[in-house]
Amino acid sequence: MYFVISAMKAQIEIIPCKICGDKSSGIHYGVITCEGCKGFFRRSQQSSASYSCPRQKNCLIDRTSRNRCQHCRLQKCLSVGMSRDAVKFGRMSKKQRDSLYAEVQKHRLQQQQQGPGPPAHPGLGSPSPGEGEPLSPQYGLTELPGELGGYMEQNSHEGGSESSKADSGGAGAGGGRGFYLDIQPSPDQSGLDINGIKPEPLCGSNTDVFPYCSFSDGDASPAVSTAELDHLAQGVSKSHLETCQYLREELQQMSWQNFPQDEVERYQSKPREAMWQLCAVKITEAVQYVVEFAKRIDGFMNLCQNDQIVLLKAGSLEVVLVRMCRLFDSQSNTVYFDGKFAGPDVFRALGCDDLISSVFDFAKGMCSLRLSEDELALFSAFILLSADRSWLQERLQVEKLQQKTQLALQHVLQRNQREEGALNKLRCKVSSLRSLVSRHTEKLSAFRAVFPDTVRTHFPPLYRELFGA
Repeated sequence: MYFVISAMKAQIEIIPCKICGDKSSGIHYGVITCEGCKGFFRRSQQSSASYSCPRQKNCLIDRTSRNRCQHCRLQKCLSVGMSRDAVKFGRMSKKQRDSLYAEVQKHRLQQQQQGPGPPAHPGLGSPSPGEGEPLSPQYGLTELPGELGGYMEQNSHEGGSESSKADSGGAGAGGGRGFYLDIQPSPDQSGLDINGIKPEPLCGSNTDVFPYCSFSDGDASPAVSTAELDHLAQGVSKSHLETCQYLREELQQMSWQNFPQDEVERYQSKPREAMWQLCAVKITEAVQYVVEFAKRIDGFMNLCQNDQIVLLKAGSLEVVLVRMCRLFDSQSNTVYFDGKFAGPDVFRALGCDDLISSVFDFAKGMCSLRLSEDELALFSAFILLSADRSWLQERLQVEKLQQKTQLALQHVLQRNQREEGALNKLRCKVSSLRSLVSRHTEKLSAFRAVFPDTVRTHFPPLYRELFGA
């Protein structure tokens, strides 16, 4: 029976996901989909979330854009036949099974008629490996069961040269809780098990920020050719643009409309816990894109699972704050939030004006650097690959990745004819980022002490697990 099921699953997986065209993993809620769309549809039915489309309710849903509009993604799930009842009851009718089996057979026949060759995703070309193709994200941070046991799930990077070096098997000798990464290709996943990782200690001075990878030219850095640096920079920049919440074209089309005073007062009058919940949701949305960006950084998926989680836990919010400068208007001191541009006063109900003021000051300082998209991308990658994070198991491997990213960042800054002190300015930003993240953790801890039920029941699981340890 096991072999029959495996053979059938292998046949189904030759058909791309009906929602986004990514590699499917089987029949989920009555439709052949990838793991990401399966998880998205499940969460859309299990929560009281209400999605809205910021455009004309006709957004393109494919593997690179599927996370930009939850409303249109859900409508596409329903239009192709994903069943709400299947989420509740977990069963599929015989008619559905027969129909899907017939579709598999039809697809296989079409492939045979077209001749040999791997099936291509609809609408996607086949760029050569050296052209920085948009990788089909093979891994994500999946929603977790209540109890994981003390094991780490082994997984591999399909179709590429990289493989995740993860320990497999059941409970280890220690018997403690482990970290779990599943084959889950969407950044919209809502959880990862990081309860066993302690908070990142705050570095006390700028000299402590890069103990493993400084900006000085005298370091024994790996020998990397200019062509390799160009290739690395191109790949990181492409991944950055593919995983930003808003494309450059979308940013240019924004009206930069600020909240009118009556709407500002409406936010200010929100209960403290409601405003915290709203901000937690917005931060989580941004973090999900950072997770996707991390997975596409060359070498990140080669790291052991513990180190992937450590780096994401310590660096995801830092990258969110860096990316914030793309949505910040220095002239009006406002940032894009909940559909319009908001000043610091919009966030007054949070009860942490000092932190909000510091975040706005940081965004203004980042904007003053006028970083290009490729510089912003490499700086973000450099932050994520920080080799001085506590609890890393294979620090040397992370250090090597960070060094290569540092060299690519230096190369791009020089190529763009940046001033000589640009690197030192970025170094200061890293120290500021760590201070902001530490203060955010302190504010969350204070809020949780007063509103524990709100954090436990209303905050996104990913937010709780990243920042609530």
